[in-house]
Amino acid sequence: MDNTNTNEIKVWDRFVRAFHWSLVVTFAVCYLTEDDFMTLHVWSGYAIMMLLALRFIWGFIGSEHARFSDFVYRPSMVWQYARDVLLLRAKRYIGHNPAGGAMIVMFFIGLILASLSGVVLYGADEQAGPLAAMMSGVSESTEELLEEVHEFFANFTVLLVFIHLGGILFESLLHRENLVQAMINGRKKA
Repeated sequence: MDNTNTNEIKVWDRFVRAFHWSLVVTFAVCYLTEDDFMTLHVWSGYAIMMLLALRFIWGFIGSEHARFSDFVYRPSMVWQYARDVLLLRAKRYIGHNPAGGAMIVMFFIGLILASLSGVVLYGADEQAGPLAAMMSGVSESTEELLEEVHEFFANFTVLLVFIHLGGILFESLLHRENLVQAMINGRKKA
């Protein structure tokens, strides 16, 4: 017998929730280990790339609210929604709202660029990884530039995390629902 509240509906499938929390953990590990624990840093970076690849596929074949078609909006709709949020009259969405969808796209971009630049940097600086042969012998200035690019996108992603957390808090208060709980149990009020 299902003991769930009849006023709630299933929104986030298990894959979306597992992806979300796995990404939280792997990004935190990757960001916090940086130069001190290179092996852990590299493997958590590879895990992030694997998670992103799986989520990209799930964005086309997953459940209704997991699909890109459900939460990727035109920029004009994102701006209109952001304006409505500031005016405290934003419409509630069952899945991701336009700002949340834009945040997912920005996370994808930031994490992909941080990961790719990390793989290139790893090949150049450590002569390791899949691009080691191609990146061997690059100049020190090129290595420094690669490191700056990698750090920029990692820090950009951290900035997005803080904006995301602020948005979750604000939206939870605005619509009187616990969005963190929804990402844990997959359910939201109908």
